[in-house]
Amino acid sequence: MPRYFIHLAYNGANYCGWQRQPNLPTVQQTLEEALGTLLRQPIGIVGCGRTDTGVHASDFYAHFDCDDSNGAVDMDTIAFKLNSFLPADIAIYSIREVAPNAHARFDAVSRTYEYHVANRRLPFAQGLYCRIFYEPDIETMNRGAEVLMEYDDFTSFAKLHTQVKTNICHLSEAYWRKEGEQYIFHITSNRFLRNMVRSVTGTLLDVGRGKLDLDGLRRIVERRDRSAAGVSMPPQGLFLTKVVYPNT
Repeated sequence: MPRYFIHLAYNGANYCGWQRQPNLPTVQQTLEEALGTLLRQPIGIVGCGRTDTGVHASDFYAHFDCDDSNGAVDMDTIAFKLNSFLPADIAIYSIREVAPNAHARFDAVSRTYEYHVANRRLPFAQGLYCRIFYEPDIETMNRGAEVLMEYDDFTSFAKLHTQVKTNICHLSEAYWRKEGEQYIFHITSNRFLRNMVRSVTGTLLDVGRGKLDLDGLRRIVERRDRSAAGVSMPPQGLFLTKVVYPNT
């Protein structure tokens, strides 16, 4: 059967993450049911990663296989119709045929996340940022981000009791920027651990408010102990913003 990549985006506020879960609304389930209705066959979808409850994605890819034995399927038309079937908080950008062995998750070479915070109420960004009640020092936080780039073992920022073989991640970018009234943390890596971005963000905010110095940050990373790091930030400020594949 031919394989297709879907390029999509979603606001995660109304979903218990990407991955299908029993009796809970998820993006994967919503998309599989809509596609199955349009294509008149059961559809299983594999995403490029798992976002947690309430986390958003402005750049997300997934793949699925489709039986075309009854004739070729016009995926441009399916993509157009899919946007009518789906809730307004999920948008389909395109559906394209790929090689039969292409894999949305395993073929990705890097992913980029952003975490958005602001120290004042933003009525037009509700559910899309986390409010803090202090003014962080962005220059100091960027020095802390540079410290993180020196390491590749992020055990101290990983969710406990997950079934991963390694906590090694190769960061290629980590920095803060000020955009309007928001402070935005930008981080790119070949892979991420569960809860990693949210706990890294919380720890760097401790640096930015003077609760933690750079030597203390190094000690946290080198302890390889999740209890040593800062709090995990709430999900609503987190966005998956870019997924890169070979030759793209």
